[in-house]
Amino acid sequence: MGQTIRFGVSLDSDLLERFDNLCEERCYQTRSEAIRDLIRKELVHKEWEDENREVTGTLTLIYDHHVSDLSQKMTEIQHKSLDVIITSLHVHIDHHNCMEVLILRGPVKRIKEVSQRLQSTKGIKYGSLNLSTTGKDLV
Repeated sequence: MGQTIRFGVSLDSDLLERFDNLCEERCYQTRSEAIRDLIRKELVHKEWEDENREVTGTLTLIYDHHVSDLSQKMTEIQHKSLDVIITSLHVHIDHHNCMEVLILRGPVKRIKEVSQRLQSTKGIKYGSLNLSTTGKDLV
């Protein structure tokens, strides 16, 4: 970890008031902590631009398990994607609907390919990919 550096930031008073309200809502002890989190968030988003960069993420899928062959198709896709799928969680939401959450780790490009393939499978009602970071380069 590097040396802590202090620097000044000039803001419009209305913007600062809104930022202070946000800090309070999110329980930040100081503005500095909130600014550090905002910077980290942008650095993580920057990581996602490099398609070869290793990242982590989750893919959430909602589907009706009664749809013919859907479970089999999903299993086949997942078996072909063991290079990026770490684990999965299956939840029965109600009599018809299930949620599957996949934990992913690998290159951005590969994670997006697998996610798109699963989300576009006939019978998937909803899919959402949430990319994250391995945290290796964050301070």
